Amino acid sequence: MRSAAVLQALALLVMATVLEVCGDAVVRIALHSHPGLTPARAGLFVLGAALVFGYSTLLNLAPLEFREVVGLYIATLFIVWQVVNFAFFRTTPSVPIVVGGALIVAGGAIVSFWKP
Repeated sequence: MRSAAVLQALALLVMATVLEVCGDAVVRIALHSHPGLTPARAGLFVLGAALVFGYSTLLNLAPLEFREVVGLYIATLFIVWQVVNFAFFRTTPSVPIVVGGALIVAGGAIVSFWKP
């Protein structure tokens, strides 16, 4: 695969992952911080759904075979989830999460780029 196509795929995957993780975080906020069915809570649910829909659309636009997209997707998902988790909830990853995440990223790279 040409390097331009890889960069395009990576850009789409990062954007898709940011949308998914932010959508998940918005839904979590809607579930846990707004009791009852208020307009604010309904709006957060709609926003979360729209973000997750955007993720799905961008993920499927990546110019890679689905089996290749999954490796990159899982690696970017882990990284973006940690960044968004800190930004939304002020939670830092523990040592086991960092070590396990390094293995996830390495596995994603192997799945996506190791061509036998």
